[in-house]
Amino acid sequence: QVQLAESGGGLVQPGNSLKLSCSASGRTSTNSLALAWFRQAPGKEREFVAAIRYSGHKYYSDSVKGRFSISTDGAKNTVYLQMDSLQPEDSAAYFCARGNGVILSSIRSKSAYAYWGQGTQVTVSS
Repeated sequence: QVQLAESGGGLVQPGNSLKLSCSASGRTSTNSLALAWFRQAPGKEREFVAAIRYSGHKYYSDSVKGRFSISTDGAKNTVYLQMDSLQPEDSAAYFCARGNGVILSSIRSKSAYAYWGQGTQVTVSS
């Protein structure tokens, strides 16, 4: 089993930045690994935000492209989400996800990821 733990959420004003972290523990594997961030606002579906594959290729939703950046540490045990120019519509619970054998066509799909964190709240408000 793999456990994921997010941190770094909080309350920020519009235009400011936050950096989320997600650390993995347990029986981790880097075989065809994909790490991702999703978010879920109240009353809405959980939506894809960003993902990074073991190769280093990165993928973003249109709503965050150019403002958010996903990265990992060398061991691929920690994934980060740098969020700049935050807007009120970015307010949500942010979840990290981890999966092995994730094919490219499924990189944005919740069902492709076997392991999930508990979420960290991000609130953007003046």
